[in-house]
Amino acid sequence: MAHMLSLEVTKRDMKQNPATIRKAGNIPAVFYGPKEANTPITVNAKEFTKMWKSAGQSSVIILKEGTNEHEVLIHEIDVHPLSGDIRHADFYVIEKGKKVKVSVTLVYDGVSPAVKEKGAILVKVRREIEVEAVPRDLPHEIKVDVSKLVEFTDVIKVKDLALAPGVTLVKIGPEEVIASVYEAKEEVEVAPAAIDMSAIEVEAKGKELKDGEVAAPTGDAKSVPAKGDDKKGGEGKKEVKK
Repeated sequence: MAHMLSLEVTKRDMKQNPATIRKAGNIPAVFYGPKEANTPITVNAKEFTKMWKSAGQSSVIILKEGTNEHEVLIHEIDVHPLSGDIRHADFYVIEKGKKVKVSVTLVYDGVSPAVKEKGAILVKVRREIEVEAVPRDLPHEIKVDVSKLVEFTDVIKVKDLALAPGVTLVKIGPEEVIASVYEAKEEVEVAPAAIDMSAIEVEAKGKELKDGEVAAPTGDAKSVPAKGDDKKGGEGKKEVKK
């Protein structure tokens, strides 16, 4: 049986200003359930924050409201985006005798010989897993013993997890991998290939001339017309018929 936590609560008047409640060191909250009407309450801010850190959303809490007690789960919290303070909390009242489904955190425990001795990298495939149990049997966390990972080929599967009596897994097969390791390969820097100068074609300064062509001068020299192409004095000499 899981350890049961308890929290004192006080019924709240809906006319109370939430800001005033928070200034007094409390948190506005509400509890509800399938057979429980929405009931506004207040809880001590310090006590609830401490409870939240230890219980999370998978541990059953006993809400004590005077002589009345309610078995609940923390269903939802509202956190201030800047300060991180909890501004509101929702509690879900569990029906007695009925099983509930919750997501439980996986805690990776121990040291993997493959990581310590062979420099492998640990891969945590899952962070949480869904289980079903009666409220008092719900685990706060499930440990994953990574000391079983000795070789690079070793894996830890769902069927290897140690579950408390009365706790069953939901929506996950026994062969699904929870954790594994792989060899860390050093990245090899590839040196640039040597340049083969003989393979580089050097462009000639001038084009190959065909028979009868005159090479064009280089640089800033002005073009010189070829013989017979001088336009001075007209189109040149005409052939005289005898």
